[in-house]
Amino acid sequence: MTAISGLQGSASTGQTATPSSTAAGKPASVDYNSFLQLLVAQLKNQDPTSPMDSTAYMSQLASFSQVEQSIASNSKLDSLLSATALQTADRALGRTVTSADGSVSGQVASVQITSAGPVATLSNGSTIALGAGVTLS
Repeated sequence: MTAISGLQGSASTGQTATPSSTAAGKPASVDYNSFLQLLVAQLKNQDPTSPMDSTAYMSQLASFSQVEQSIASNSKLDSLLSATALQTADRALGRTVTSADGSVSGQVASVQITSAGPVATLSNGSTIALGAGVTLS
């Protein structure tokens, strides 16, 4: 018997969102090129007698760089979680799976990758999430 470790995550959709949102409920996001265009527009339209403080400029650039790196890291993490879910699904196909409490058991006919992780559909039609405590034999 093989115990399946817990999976928390989602299949990657290729989309990233920022925590803030617009009034319409859509995620508010700015890519690197948009940020640079906004920054150049800000520099062009500033008051020449009172230019933007260079430390504020550098602070904005550093903040955006950190956000961009966080988005890239999240994307890589999503890919890793997807790969792990696919490996778990591959391991489970055709094998007998038993839930942690023993109430659900059967041969895995198919596996679907959902936002909660892989979910096995058994030959008897019942489903079981392939997570912590589930055993394969």
